[in-house]
Amino acid sequence: MGNSFGNIFKLTSFGESHGRAIGGVIDGCPAGIVLDMDFIKKELNRRRPGQSSLTTSRNEPDEVEFLSGLFEGKTTGTPIGFCVWNAKQRSGDYDSMKDLFRPSHADYTYFEKYGIRDNRGGGRASARETIARVVAGAIAKLVLKQLGISITAYTSQVGPLKADKPYSDYNFENIEKNPVRCADPEMAVKMAELITSVKAKGDTVGGIVTCIIKGAPVGLGEPVFNKLHQVLGSAMLSINAVKGFEYGSGFDVSGFGSEQNDVFYNRDGEIHTRTNHSGGIQGGISNGEDIYFRVAFKPVATILIEQQTVDKQGEAVTFKAEGRHDPCVLPRAVPIVEAMAALVMIDMYLTDKSRQL
Repeated sequence: MGNSFGNIFKLTSFGESHGRAIGGVIDGCPAGIVLDMDFIKKELNRRRPGQSSLTTSRNEPDEVEFLSGLFEGKTTGTPIGFCVWNAKQRSGDYDSMKDLFRPSHADYTYFEKYGIRDNRGGGRASARETIARVVAGAIAKLVLKQLGISITAYTSQVGPLKADKPYSDYNFENIEKNPVRCADPEMAVKMAELITSVKAKGDTVGGIVTCIIKGAPVGLGEPVFNKLHQVLGSAMLSINAVKGFEYGSGFDVSGFGSEQNDVFYNRDGEIHTRTNHSGGIQGGISNGEDIYFRVAFKPVATILIEQQTVDKQGEAVTFKAEGRHDPCVLPRAVPIVEAMAALVMIDMYLTDKSRQL
């Protein structure tokens, strides 16, 4: 239960952080899509560990192996099966924690729910599971590209440091030029310095990722349940460490209708809005403007500082985590946010087209 996402374009993921592999099955992908393997590898490299001093030192190659659903480099319309084999596990790092519940982890809830838990790196609760999402999201992006739909995300806040200009003021080409993946080059330097200092203390820091979807046609999303922003929110909140989601003006809507209403006008024979406080979605349906939203990530729960907790018997214990961990999840979360947005958009597009003769 709960291992599949989507209705028509559906991903089912499997695997654990320290198991043999992370993988997935994609069903409902249109036939005839040329799979750009270099692009898929690039997307995986953006998510993979060990890419800079700001991320975990676990240095996995994260090479994807496709098992089905392809012929001569194109999708066949049948289920696409794939695996990314784990190669750099150090399960021994978790031996000292197998009988205790780490603060703010899934240890306690998994144990109570299932009566058993994989303590090696968090098992299924590990963010390594997101590999499957990035592979599926890369394929979804390749389909969306043919439809003129693009998705771009960037780190807009780390701790108290904010890149808070409107997204339209930034050059998105700067995002991949710094290890934080911030669209503001000057703020990226400050963010990197903060993450480095936090890492040196054995602590972690949270922040926000901003995502923009351009080129979405009018009409995606359903009017009551399965509203477009509802499904986007569900997708984002399914990502490890996500604590919040807002789109458009989000929580800054406590003003007046005269300030928030997006007035329509005719631009060269097409209807548009003069402002976009709605974030490209009205009544749960895309209106043709840019869709933009923000995703809040908590600090990584594993800190290299001594903490208090209890063991399986409820006895108080003191422990200090070991192993390789991200001091800040934001840089590696950017491609995951994009991937989940891509899965939502392609599924919504195919759903909308399925009702047309």
